[in-house]
Amino acid sequence: MDTADATGPNSSPLSSPSPLSPLSPPSPLPSTPADPLATAPDPTFADVLAARDLLTEHLPRTPMWSYPALDAVAGATLFVKHENVQPVGAFKVRGGLTLLAGMTPAQRARGVVTYSTGNHAQSLAYACAAFDTACTVVMPAAANPAKVRAVRALGATVELHGADVGAAQEWAERTASREGRHLVSPGDTPALVAGVGTAYLEILEARPDLDALVVPVGSGTGAAAAALVAAELAPSCRVIAVQSAAAPAAHDSWRAGECVRRANLTTADGLATGRGFELPQRLMRAGLADFHLVSDPQIAAARRLLASHAHTLAEGAGAAALAAVLARPGEFAGLRVAVVCSGGNASPAEIASLGEA
Repeated sequence: MDTADATGPNSSPLSSPSPLSPLSPPSPLPSTPADPLATAPDPTFADVLAARDLLTEHLPRTPMWSYPALDAVAGATLFVKHENVQPVGAFKVRGGLTLLAGMTPAQRARGVVTYSTGNHAQSLAYACAAFDTACTVVMPAAANPAKVRAVRALGATVELHGADVGAAQEWAERTASREGRHLVSPGDTPALVAGVGTAYLEILEARPDLDALVVPVGSGTGAAAAALVAAELAPSCRVIAVQSAAAPAAHDSWRAGECVRRANLTTADGLATGRGFELPQRLMRAGLADFHLVSDPQIAAARRLLASHAHTLAEGAGAAALAAVLARPGEFAGLRVAVVCSGGNASPAEIASLGEA
C-alpha cells in the first residue's frame, strides 16, 4: 500500500470511525490460549500455493462470470466470483480443508473446538468430517437456524451460547481447555488465511488486468489473503475491503491501527464478528488500498440485484462487495472490478425479502 495515499489506515483524513460507532480507546481484548495451530508463522504467498495443491483433490475451481445487465447498472465491468457454490455455500471451506489437511494424525485425534456465526462453523465441520476429526462449534444463541442445522448435519457438535460471538468465543476457549482439544480461531489461524487465498489465486490468474478487487470482511481472512496474493500477482490491482456500518469492528480496527471491539447490529451475520483479529489486521494494514462501510439497506439492495441480474442467491455478506461498488459509482466507473460473492447461505428472512422493493 502506498504510504502517501490518504486512504491508509493511519491517515488523519480517514482515521475517524464510522458514525454508528465512535472510536474510543479500545478495551483490551481477551487473549486466546496459545495453540500450535494459531502460533504458526504468518502465511506467505508460498503457503497459498501449497494450499492450492492440498485442495486440488477436494474442491474444483469456482466460476467467475461477468453479467452485462449487472455491468449496466454498476457502470463498470464486474466479475462475480461465485464462492456461493462451494459445498458449504461459502468460501471459508477452502480454509477449513487446508487446516485439516495440514494437521498431523495426532493433532486430528485431539479434535477441534471453534466459535462462529455460521460459515466458518460449516467450513470446519465439513473439513472435520472429511478427515474423521471430532469437531465442536460454539455459536451465539440467536445464530441463523439454517446454519445451525447445516453444521449439525455435517456431524459437528453444536453448542449455542451467549448473545454474540464474543460470548461464544469465551465458551469455546473453556471447552477446548477442559477437553484438551485444539482451539481454532476463525481469524487468527494462519492455515485458514492460506486456504482462502486460493480463491484470489483463481481470480487474479484469470484476470491479472483487474483494476480493483472488492472483498467482504467479517474476521478479515478473505481480505487479508486477497492483499497477500495481489501483492505477488497483480500489484497494481487495488484490494478494497467492505463491512457493514452496523458491525464495523474490522473496519474501525484497520482505521485505528489496533484491534477494537464494536457492537454487532447488522443483519448480515457473516460480517458480524464484533472485534478485530490480529493476524488479518496485520496483513490488511500491509496490503489494503481502502476499507469501505455500507449500510444494511445497501446490502439488501445488492442481494436483490444479484438475484435479478446475475441469477445468484447471496447472503448478506455475499452481496456486500457489490453494495460497495454500487455505493461509489464515481470510484469504480469504467473499471474492471472483481466482486466476491463470498456466500449463499441466506436465511429464510433474507430469501423472503428478495421480493421486496
